[in-house]
Amino acid sequence: MIVKTAVSALWCAPQSLLEEGLRRLDALFAQAGPGVEVFFRADDVAAPGEACARMLKTFSRHGVPLHLAVTPAWLTPARWKVLRRWAGDGEQWCWHQHGWRHVNHQRTGRKGEFGDGRTLEAKRADLARGRTRLEAIMGAWFSPVFTPPWNRFDAQTAGLLHEAGYVAVSRWAGAQRTVPTPEGLPDIAVNVDLHTRREPDPAEGLEALLREVGAALASGRAGFMLHHQRMNDAAFIFLDRCLSAVAASRLAAIRLDRPGPS
Repeated sequence: MIVKTAVSALWCAPQSLLEEGLRRLDALFAQAGPGVEVFFRADDVAAPGEACARMLKTFSRHGVPLHLAVTPAWLTPARWKVLRRWAGDGEQWCWHQHGWRHVNHQRTGRKGEFGDGRTLEAKRADLARGRTRLEAIMGAWFSPVFTPPWNRFDAQTAGLLHEAGYVAVSRWAGAQRTVPTPEGLPDIAVNVDLHTRREPDPAEGLEALLREVGAALASGRAGFMLHHQRMNDAAFIFLDRCLSAVAASRLAAIRLDRPGPS
């Protein structure tokens, strides 16, 4: 299990810049029209840790749904017991599948676990292994939603997911144009990247993030992607402000495995 923990430059910005960002974030949420859909998806979940516990506690406090993309090969019954204890029995959690082992199989180009660098049968087998493991460990808490590692898969995988009865997938915005999913398998995409930002300058990172938030809210659906291992205090403060705005507003917090607002 290898997870990046480097914190983006944005979240190491001076306090004054972060405070300005929070004020502008508040304004963006205040300008959002009624009925705008919002959801949050946390990737690379499996190993309990301080940041994971803090993330779950933050969402619990606000009562906003969280979609937890769990890497099956990383999850054990012991780890699941801890995660469940931290999360409690509320219905705000959507525990779902994040690939199988989060391993890159592409020989060239962009990374992918379920791309064209593998055979159809290899991909089918790993999808089944992952789902079987999560169902065995999670039981009824498992939701048949699929978030692919690195936010991408190929057309064969889209067909396999539909064939296997998954109710939704979640990739990065725009993926549906290049690799569409079959009818009946919605792609509910994230379009705001909170923690894997690459801008070297904190001010540049803040501007880019706020542009994403504004564009996402204006589109009618804002999907926020989280990586808790890469969060520091500043990132948690920003997340808390997002959740406060959602909980107190006319926005519709949705779940990917259920139609309509939660």
